[in-house]
Amino acid sequence: MKLIKDAEKAYFTQDYSKKEEIKGVKLIELVNHIDEGGCLIELMRLKDGESFAEPGFNLLQINYSEMEPEAIKAFHIHKRQTDIWFVPPSDRLLVVLADVRENSETEGKLMRLTLGGGKPYLLVIPPGVAHGCKNLKNTTSRIIYFTNLHFSPDPGECDEGRLPWHFFGEKIWESKKD
Repeated sequence: MKLIKDAEKAYFTQDYSKKEEIKGVKLIELVNHIDEGGCLIELMRLKDGESFAEPGFNLLQINYSEMEPEAIKAFHIHKRQTDIWFVPPSDRLLVVLADVRENSETEGKLMRLTLGGGKPYLLVIPPGVAHGCKNLKNTTSRIIYFTNLHFSPDPGECDEGRLPWHFFGEKIWESKKD
């Protein structure tokens, strides 16, 4: 089929290929058991405190966070802690990850992905990967996350560092228009 001249010039094919990944970041698809009465998603199965999602990950704390519409929470970095995030399928978050580990195989790489949006996933974020998210919905979105360290507000013990929300550029948070 032939398109009109202006449409032919602007025409492109969307790229659905697998995107470049950051070493150590894992996206694990979960099973959503749905029936007439609702659903069940198994988030974490432990054996002797160790998670199936990340070998060597010993669960020490479970946290719950809410984000207001269009809020951005970024960027967090842990030097020792691994995070495992779950966003309920009914919510929708844009997640931005950046490898800021010196001499990593994927040093400087950025990843953008959407969590929620109808599918259940766990996202494993290793130490040294800066991470943040933006609520894409006009309602409150939630994150349940599992950590292998206890949170401490004591600056001498706290493993949560920060970078400014716009450290990788403000456009990183814009929705793609294609």
